[in-house]
Amino acid sequence: MQEKLSFMSDGLKLSAVLHVPDSRKPGERLPAFIVLHGFVGSKDESHAEIQAQMMEDFGYVALRFDFRCCGESEGERAQVRCFDQVADAKNALTFLAQREEVDPARIGVVGHSFGAAVAVYAAGIDNRFACVISSCGWGDGERKFRGQHPTPEAWARFTGLLEQGRKHRKETGQSMWMSRFDAVPIPEKLRQNLSPKAIMEIPVETAISMYEFRADDVVSHIAPRPSLFFHTADDGITPSEQSMRLFEKAGQPAELMLITGTSHFPLSAQDAPRTKMMIKSWLDKFFPVAA
Repeated sequence: MQEKLSFMSDGLKLSAVLHVPDSRKPGERLPAFIVLHGFVGSKDESHAEIQAQMMEDFGYVALRFDFRCCGESEGERAQVRCFDQVADAKNALTFLAQREEVDPARIGVVGHSFGAAVAVYAAGIDNRFACVISSCGWGDGERKFRGQHPTPEAWARFTGLLEQGRKHRKETGQSMWMSRFDAVPIPEKLRQNLSPKAIMEIPVETAISMYEFRADDVVSHIAPRPSLFFHTADDGITPSEQSMRLFEKAGQPAELMLITGTSHFPLSAQDAPRTKMMIKSWLDKFFPVAA
């Protein structure tokens, strides 16, 4: 069962969809997941929707929503700031914990790519999150961008855009805009995995916010709550070393899974059933439907 709804986050109405397993019995309170979408993406027709459906199929309640300034949610379009998204994740948990279908003590958070970085940070500073699953995420914005712009020429071009944006803001009080692909390069063959509702132009301030964001700094605070970091081994968008470093800094229980045969969008790939089986195995051990 899916229900379209909304909730408030810092005075903004955020658009959401609630997934509830058909097997739920009347009065039963199930464990749940907050599902966070990727970089200026959407809850709909996206990896976030695939993740939410997967969790519903596994027997969990799932809440996918559009971050402020994205999708169908309120806020100035594309003016995304990482710590605003962390606040949205925390406010989503507050909302979901009040639902009659949900066990408020057993709400985890799962995110993909940019959403994974937000998920790790949110769980690191808010111990209400019972567990965290990071899919192809990152922990250090500057180091991530260096991996995405690996040559001296590419790095100079990217940092030059950031500096131009800072200067433009100082001189005009307005944002300078850039292509999302100038911030986060995505090979043409992988762009079909983006939601049709994804944003294609961003203000430079959004890239600066990502550059300064460090989930690495708080990942160790998640323990002793369980965390899973899974990443495609040959990721053509976010360097897989980002999940490796997060895992190294995380306290136990934490697990790292590297998935071969696909790139960055593992649940959209041909071997998605294998990936789902690996995630299900981890959930059965560390965060089972039956407490």
